[in-house]
Amino acid sequence: MKLDRAMVEHIAELAKLQLTEEEIDRYAEQLSDILAYAEKLQALDTDAIPPTASVLPLRNVLRPDEVMPSLPRDEALANAADTAEGQFRVDAILDSD
Repeated sequence: MKLDRAMVEHIAELAKLQLTEEEIDRYAEQLSDILAYAEKLQALDTDAIPPTASVLPLRNVLRPDEVMPSLPRDEALANAADTAEGQFRVDAILDSD
């Protein structure tokens, strides 16, 4: 698919981009090349290839949980803007209506 200047200008407008005349010409050619390559890929026979989200095997990289001493409460709350009864205090974000 060959993109013309009007199509590139329309795409730039949708993307809220201000392009120079030189950029419009350059992007028309580059985007046309990308679309031509995508058309080639569409022609490939992929019926024998199962759908997959990743070509890499799935594995979780987890470390075992270890009990460790936590940060003391006073130290955790030291830089808090507001505290109440040993907890962080924040403004409500949901209406009670």
